[in-house]
Amino acid sequence: MDKIISIFESHRYTHREMVVLMGGGHTIGFAHCKEFESRLFGPKPDPSVHPRLAERLKGMCANSSSDPAISAFLDPISAGNFDNMIFKNLLNGLGVLGTDQAMASDPRTRPFVEEYARDSVVFFRDFARAMEKTSVYRVKTGSQGEIRRRCDAFNNLPTGTK
Repeated sequence: MDKIISIFESHRYTHREMVVLMGGGHTIGFAHCKEFESRLFGPKPDPSVHPRLAERLKGMCANSSSDPAISAFLDPISAGNFDNMIFKNLLNGLGVLGTDQAMASDPRTRPFVEEYARDSVVFFRDFARAMEKTSVYRVKTGSQGEIRRRCDAFNNLPTGTK
């Protein structure tokens, strides 16, 4: 957690804002197996992974070396819903990513994980505020930036054709 906390602090985010952005950002979406398989396979599997989740992910990712598109939902309980379930999952060892799971064990971040697991109203409020803060942080204007038509791609990438 030290490195992640340091990165967020360098951008003037509090521990609370870091937890709400990371957890909230991962309440919907997925990760490819390569992003978390080191927690499952190898000589020293991560003991913080709940055994049932570990078995499920191992089964899903067994063929990921031949198919790198294989992935798992970051919130295995309420995938597709924007809610506070990911924080409840983290408290039960159901974090798919090690960085997410670490928030539930680090004393600097666990109180926020617990609070958001308990109170979805506080989670929604804090997430909205942190996203507002993010939306105005180091905004590029004029020719330095662009408003993307699709969030996952730049608008005008050179293609090599005319």
